[in-house]
Parts: sequence; structure tokens; C-alpha cells
Amino acid sequence: MIKGKKVVAVITARVGSKGLPNKNIKILLGKPLIYYTIKAALGSKFIDRVIVSTDGKKIAKIAKRYGAEIPFLRPAYLATDTAHTPPVVEHAINYLEKNEGYNVDIVVTLQPTNPLRKTRHIDLGIKKFSNANTDSLVGIKEAFPPWWLFKLKKHKVVPFIEFKRGINAFNLERQQLPKVYQANGALYVTKRDYLKRAKSLINPKSCTYLLMDEESSLDINTPLDFKIIEYILKTRKS
Repeated sequence: MIKGKKVVAVITARVGSKGLPNKNIKILLGKPLIYYTIKAALGSKFIDRVIVSTDGKKIAKIAKRYGAEIPFLRPAYLATDTAHTPPVVEHAINYLEKNEGYNVDIVVTLQPTNPLRKTRHIDLGIKKFSNANTDSLVGIKEAFPPWWLFKLKKHKVVPFIEFKRGINAFNLERQQLPKVYQANGALYVTKRDYLKRAKSLINPKSCTYLLMDEESSLDINTPLDFKIIEYILKTRKS
């Protein structure tokens, strides 16, 4: 617990998934994928409640079996391919406030597609967020240098962005380029009042971070992603 603060985790798990059908409950080493995130959240010493926002009765039943709360089924307009995460999380927190009179101070947003993210990552993130006095925290990992990316122009590739005038980035080693980072999708921590006001999980002007390793950052979007994570877990188990 964080003294004087109510911390709620929202796990976002809609039914639809085109890249990997039913991925949120696809069996991974004998357990549905969502189990790993629920387990990590319930193990946190800072989180008071773990809510799963889903539009699927089967997902809801499975999530409840593993200890998460399902106070509602997500409305259809928040479960489309184009529905963004912030309104989904806002809907969940607003539901608790309006229907239960449960006032939230800190919101932790977790995707079930990051099964290698552990309780320790969540707690490290919440603790760092609490000490940083920012509106938000995001889980990040080191990213591929953007100066090595291309865009297509007719029948040619052209650099996506220029590194420095007169310097060909493709003649440089990675160590010679500035390190850059990207959100890994594994963890977002947000002040409740900022989420309500801005309808966003991240305030780019007031955001700290938790740097996570490549393995813990792995996110499942495709069948290949699933196989890679399955292999890692099997290797750990053996």
C-alpha cells in the first residue's frame, strides 16, 4: 500500500484480436495468457484492487477464477479495433467511482500480452512513480535506431529521418548513435486526476520511466511472438 493513496490496476483484455485470435486466453504452458498478468498484479504490495476490463464473458469467467475483479462487461464501443486504451481505463475507473463510491488516486494499466513482466517490475514502477511526483510513468526498452529506418518512395528506399547533415548514419556502428527508447506496453502508471482531465495515460511533459530488459518487455501480437515467449518459459521451467 501507498500511504493515503488508493491504487487500482486495470488489465485491458478485449475479445477481438486479428493477429492472434483469442490471444488473451490462449493457453501458455498450461495457463491462459491473462493469468500471468493477473498473478503479477495480485502479488503487488502497492495495488489495492485488480480489475479486468473485458467485453467477453469467457475472459471474465477465467479472470475471476484467477482472482481478478470483473465489476462490469466493457461496452461494445470500447471493444472495437480502433478503441484506444485510455478511454477503456477511464471507463473502468469511472465505473468504480460512480457505482461504488470508490475514489482512486493512482491507476496502473497492464496489458495481458506482456506475460514476462513480473510483480517486481510493477512494484518498482509504482515506487519510482510515487517518488518522482510526475503525472505518469511508462515502461520502456531500448529501441532500434530510427536513423536506420527507411520509408518507401516510388521504387526506392529513403531514410526515414536524417541523422546529422553530411553524416551517413549507415556508416556508423550502433554504439556511435544516441540510445533511444520506446514504450514496451508492459506498464503505465498514471495519476487519476490526470487521466480524468487529459484522457491519457502519459503526460509527455510530466512522465518518468521504468527501463526494462528486452526479455521482460516482450509483447505478444503474432503467433511468432507467442512461440518465442513459450520457448523462454519452457527453458526457464526446465
